[in-house]
Amino acid sequence: MNGRPRSERPTLTDVAHRAGVSLATASKVLNGRTDVAASTRERVLGIVTEIGYKPTTAPPTRGRDRTLVTVLDIVESQYAATVLQGILVAATAARAELLVRLPPEESIGMSRAAARSWIAEQRSSGAIGIIELAVTVPDSVLLAARDLELPVVTIDPIDTTDPRVVSIGSTNWAGGRSATEHVIELGHRRVAWIGGPLGSAPSADRFHGYQAALDSAGVLPDPTLIRHDAFSVEAGRRHGRDFLGLHEPPTAIVAGNDEIAVGVLAAAEELRISVPGELSVTGFDDTPQTQWTTPRLTSVRQPLAGMGRMAVETVLGMAEGTQPASRHVELATTLNVRDSTGPVPS
Repeated sequence: MNGRPRSERPTLTDVAHRAGVSLATASKVLNGRTDVAASTRERVLGIVTEIGYKPTTAPPTRGRDRTLVTVLDIVESQYAATVLQGILVAATAARAELLVRLPPEESIGMSRAAARSWIAEQRSSGAIGIIELAVTVPDSVLLAARDLELPVVTIDPIDTTDPRVVSIGSTNWAGGRSATEHVIELGHRRVAWIGGPLGSAPSADRFHGYQAALDSAGVLPDPTLIRHDAFSVEAGRRHGRDFLGLHEPPTAIVAGNDEIAVGVLAAAEELRISVPGELSVTGFDDTPQTQWTTPRLTSVRQPLAGMGRMAVETVLGMAEGTQPASRHVELATTLNVRDSTGPVPS
């Protein structure tokens, strides 16, 4: 470009010149400012991609030393609240501000220019890293974050196999197996499963752990006792009622998370079925609500707050140029046995 040696990085001046705009306008686009015409924004971002421009410095931070953005869309759940608590504690200890965002609109995920604009907007807020909580990160956003040098870490991602994604999770397979083994050891053989969507890697791993425990015990899985749905109380109540209304109902139900398990407990109460006298129920996550149910819920503990803390430490390290040793980190799960599980009815 204009005789520039190949070893030199493109500059913002190069972007402005190629796009036919002023340096100030190019800067506004890269900083996510809204006072720029859409056509101009598209042209500038197109040139940025074409010549491979990358900002050499991060935008100034506001208020405190650093800012992190957390993106989630399940703010009403105990799971999200517990993870957020861990993120907040770690961010505060690191003297970092924390901004909470909903995921970008679907249209942003479809447009590379719009994704770059969204990432640039986060940088203009002073963000030095993004933590995504149980959401899908579109390819366009990942590419924009890479191009604009904004590290992204995901917690419980839908897909743990993407090598471009740094993620934090737990040993979901082992957790699903331990919950199922627990009820099998209590004598249960008609063991049902109600889990989240199979398209979710954590949900699929928990289900495969359930299957492995049945197989190891020589228990043939009954397809009529397996359901996949949303991670919600309503899903647990609906499928729980279906199972408990069968001619030969299950004596134990292994739930893919605590909210599903709470729904199963509600269904059992509606049908006047004793827990754990006639039915054993296990959850997953070990959120605070396990202590509020009647009876108290046996649940697989995910270190939710610890996952939040590790995500903060990881994204701050990446912002400083340190790449994690592994692209996917799994923290150990443990089974906390409480009052909702007991011996199989005689």
